Amino acid sequence: MKPRIPRRSLLALPTLLPMAAGAQGFPDRPVRMIVPFPPGGAADFLGRVVGERMARGLGQPVTIENRSGAGGNIGTAAAAQAERDGQTLLLNGVPIAVNRFLFATLPFDAERDFTPLGMIAVVPNIMVVPVGLPVNSVAEFIALARTRPMNYASIGNGTSLHLAGAQFNIATGLDLTHVPYRETGAANNDLMAGRVEVMFQTISAAAELVRGGRMKALAVTSAERAPAFAEVPTLRESGVDLVSVGWFGLFVPRGVAADRAARLEAELLAAVRDDAVAARITGSGSIPRAMPGAEFAAFIAEETRRLGDLVRAAGIRAD
Repeated sequence: MKPRIPRRSLLALPTLLPMAAGAQGFPDRPVRMIVPFPPGGAADFLGRVVGERMARGLGQPVTIENRSGAGGNIGTAAAAQAERDGQTLLLNGVPIAVNRFLFATLPFDAERDFTPLGMIAVVPNIMVVPVGLPVNSVAEFIALARTRPMNYASIGNGTSLHLAGAQFNIATGLDLTHVPYRETGAANNDLMAGRVEVMFQTISAAAELVRGGRMKALAVTSAERAPAFAEVPTLRESGVDLVSVGWFGLFVPRGVAADRAARLEAELLAAVRDDAVAARITGSGSIPRAMPGAEFAAFIAEETRRLGDLVRAAGIRAD
C-alpha cells in the first residue's frame, strides 16, 4: 500500500509532471522537505515556492514538514537522522551556522551530517514597531528607548531576527531585552498589541501587516533598500552602521549518493532561476540567490566565523 499523503501538504501532483524525470528512477516517491521553523515565516514561504518548482523537475511531489522548536534544532536533528537516499531535504539558514555557539550540546554536527545543495535567497529584515508607539524614525526610536526599558521580539534564539536585535544593541549602545517566541504569528500579535516595542521581522512575514497599517516600518537591515519597500530607508541611511540579513538554502544528509545530490542541486538551482519563482521571492521581500552547493558551503563557513564573533561579543546563550 502506498503511503497516504495529506492533500494540503502536496505542492505538485505527479499526474501534472513530465514523465521524463520519473523515468530516471530517482526519486521514486514524494520528497520530504523538513523546515525546522514555524509555518507563515520566510523559511516556510521559500520552501513551498521552491518545492513546488522542484517537484516539476523531479517528477514527484515535494511535501513540507514543519518541525520547529529549539531554535531549529528539532527539525535539523530529524533531517540528520533521515535515510541517506536523497528523499529528505532540509531547508535551513542562519541557525545551522550559529547554533553551535548558542547551545552547549547539539544532536547533530552541521559540517559532519549535512551536504549543502545551494542557497535559495537572502532575506533582509525590516524594523517594525507598534502603530501606537510615538516614533516615526529610527532616531526617534533610539531617543525614546534611552528613556525607558524596551523589549524586542524574535522567533527564537539564534535566528536572524534575534541576531539583528543583538547587533542593534551593540551599534546603538541600547539595552533592549530579547523576547523569543515560538511562532511568527504570536510575535507579530504581541508587537501589534504593544506588548513588545520592536522586532526585526522578515519582510515576507511583516509585509501585509505594514501595508495594512497594523505596524510601522522604520528601516530595513540590508545594505540597500528592499525592492518591496523602496520607501523605507536602510539602517545605515538612518544613522546606524549595521547590515544584518538572513539567508536560506537546502541541504541533504551527508552520505547521499553523489549523482542524487547533483540531481537535487540542479533542480534547486533551476527553481531559483525560474523567472516566476524569482518574481515570487522578490515580491515577498527576499532576494533570490541561486548559489551552487560548493560556493554555498564556503559561504556558510565564512558566516559561521562571523556569527561566532557576534555571539561572543553580545554574550548570547540559548541554554
